[in-house]
Amino acid sequence: MTQTNESLFERGQRVIPGGVNSPVRAFRSVGGTPYFVASGSGARVIDIEGTTFLDLVQSYGAIIAGHAHPK
Repeated sequence: MTQTNESLFERGQRVIPGGVNSPVRAFRSVGGTPYFVASGSGARVIDIEGTTFLDLVQSYGAIIAGHAHPK
């Protein structure tokens, strides 16, 4: 079975108390389904469905050098 963002989110809701590890990530107030990152390089991340996103937030500074920095 191929995993999707939706199937992983549903699984998380079943096995993690409250569905996620943070109420901010519960998506109740905004709706929709979060994406699950499979890989990242520089300012881009790719989810498990193969969609590429430009990460403009960069974890609010925690990964300012980008994803998978060589050092």
